[in-house]
Amino acid sequence: MSSPNQKSRFAALVADAKKRIQEITTDGLRARLSRTDAAPPLVIDVRETPETARGRIPGAVLLPRGLLEGGIEEIAPDPDAEIVLYCAGGNRSALSADNLVRMGYTRVSSLAGGFAAWQAANPPKGREA
Repeated sequence: MSSPNQKSRFAALVADAKKRIQEITTDGLRARLSRTDAAPPLVIDVRETPETARGRIPGAVLLPRGLLEGGIEEIAPDPDAEIVLYCAGGNRSALSADNLVRMGYTRVSSLAGGFAAWQAANPPKGREA
């Protein structure tokens, strides 16, 4: 059994992937989505379908992590397309971004903190934060 100070294997795997990928903040993504002088990035939600009941980033394409590598070329045939991946907390999207980079995609990033960070930075309108 590992001690509380040791990283879990999953946490170590994510930390290793994050050394090789780019992350984007919620502010950075919001800025990229609102630019008018360039095409917006392709935003891909890698969560499982039931998780999307909690909400989604507007305009995001659902492509769950288990289907990502097999389906990415259909929605992003250009390996130089700007792609932002997100999941619930930023771990699965980091692993996904690492795989897309290995597949030859050159402009991939993972949303730091995932959908939880997006929701915290962009509270639903009409509700008190």
